[in-house]
Amino acid sequence: MVKSVLDRVARLAFVLSIALAGRANAQMFDLPAAPPGYTSFVPDISDSTYNSTSIRDRWFTLKFGAVPIVDYTWFAQDQASLDQVGEQEDAWDIRSARILARGELFRNHAKPWTYLVSFEYRGFDTDPDNDWSFTDISITAPVGGLGKLTVGKTKESTIYEMVGDAANLPHMERLLSPFFVSRNIGLRFNHVMADERGTWALGAYNDWFTKDLSYEDSGWDLSGRVTSLPVWSETGRRFLHLGASWRYAAADDGVLRYRGRPESNVADYYVDTKAIPAENANTFAAEALWNAGPFSLLGELTTTHVNVVGDDEPNFHGYYLTGSWVVTGEHRPYDKKVGYARRVMPNGHWGALELFGRYGVVDVTDQGIDGGEMKAWSAGANWWATRRWRVTVGYGEETLDKGGTEGRTEQLHTRLQWVY
Repeated sequence: MVKSVLDRVARLAFVLSIALAGRANAQMFDLPAAPPGYTSFVPDISDSTYNSTSIRDRWFTLKFGAVPIVDYTWFAQDQASLDQVGEQEDAWDIRSARILARGELFRNHAKPWTYLVSFEYRGFDTDPDNDWSFTDISITAPVGGLGKLTVGKTKESTIYEMVGDAANLPHMERLLSPFFVSRNIGLRFNHVMADERGTWALGAYNDWFTKDLSYEDSGWDLSGRVTSLPVWSETGRRFLHLGASWRYAAADDGVLRYRGRPESNVADYYVDTKAIPAENANTFAAEALWNAGPFSLLGELTTTHVNVVGDDEPNFHGYYLTGSWVVTGEHRPYDKKVGYARRVMPNGHWGALELFGRYGVVDVTDQGIDGGEMKAWSAGANWWATRRWRVTVGYGEETLDKGGTEGRTEQLHTRLQWVY
């Protein structure tokens, strides 16, 4: 019943937001000012248009936006891969078609509240049976010296890949998806500390009323993350970000499941533990991002210990390392308030060119559970044509060790995204 109502509201909100999008403009974060005399080869919305189309009132602000991301993926598989996961079809994919509204409440107060409402078509972690679903419905309020409290459907604070938006990452797709959820319903504290050289966040979540589960059968999830910025240059071009996070997941209806795709949203699940009779699990993760001008290295390591019903308790893990070089000299700006780096902002008329490469592993096989071990590497180029447009072309290869065989899949990816 709840899902049906939310779906109808989402469809109505989509129609309304399309009608209003011509008058109001928003994006996932406010763009920094463009360099003097900046022009782009690809036509795009100007900063003056952005500044003039926001709705501002004494008590609130309102901004609408959209983040469409469209992919096309070609696959090539050997026979072992076909036997393991079936044929992967070359396909177009609306990776995300997100519509959002955000702004401030009680603007006349010294510390106003903020809100975010967004929904999207077939997002990364969307139920395949749902076309449209709400991604975020949250309100954030200041709470004394503790920082800010967010209540509603929002991101958990765990794993850099998830805390950051897909539109900002150098590589095309998240790899550590078996170890997090895209959104959850609950409350989260965020705090910026040490003169904006660190952050911490802690949240508790339970979305039983959206799952057709009773409260007793739906487990509580807890997550926390802490970051630091031990190296920082005043220009923001040189920095070292370090972070650690933890996630406790209680089983829903007595089971837990870990599954993930290769670097494509249209691929089937390659690693999959199926339902594991369990009580709970703890996931620990470490993250690091080193940026020196146009060069950066981003790495994460995560390990999960599952408390199963029985004696043999499995441990799963995953990690990756991504390197990037912005050939045209720009860098990815770091957001101190949330503890991650945003997308590249081109300075030149022809945009910014970024080359990237990544290697990673996801292993969910242990203690008789053959979920599979996937090793993946990819390389490609991002053309940040404007400060909103991005075009990506990349090649990737995955080897899957599962069921006593090792299958190999090659992928050629293309992506077009616009952050409005």
